[in-house]
Amino acid sequence: MGSEFAGFSHLNDAGAARMVDVSAKSVTMRTATATGFVRLSPECVAALRVGEVPKGDALSVARIAGIMGAKRTPDLVPLCHPIALHGVEVELAVEDGGVAIEAVVRTADRTGVEMEALTSVSVAALSLIDMVKAIDPAAVITDVRVEEKTGGKTGLWQRKSSNAR
Repeated sequence: MGSEFAGFSHLNDAGAARMVDVSAKSVTMRTATATGFVRLSPECVAALRVGEVPKGDALSVARIAGIMGAKRTPDLVPLCHPIALHGVEVELAVEDGGVAIEAVVRTADRTGVEMEALTSVSVAALSLIDMVKAIDPAAVITDVRVEEKTGGKTGLWQRKSSNAR
């Protein structure tokens, strides 16, 4: 078979998907920070600010869901390595236009935690929408992205600043 797929790490020589073998990589401290935003109506923002969401403490539920999401990433993303997570922090901030979400995930392993950070933000956002959908059925998840990663062969990577929402 030809090696037309040689440059793609998640494809074998025949072009079939595979999990990359990371066993030869060094174990290093690795972190990833991801963010996202849930656009909400002014009524929903007001309910969150005063703690009057009919289903309960929406922000706490979303925070716990984000942590759980990070831990379940290999079950959701087919080629993602199951790695030990050593820390997951999820912060939610109510702003005038909705809720900003940030997840920071840490490990000491052979591969990074970008997917875990992105999954954390996504699951937190989905859980928040589930908690507030009676108030705002038009809520929108937007701008889920990696902001920074550290560790491994490439070291520090940071997104160039952008305030798009």
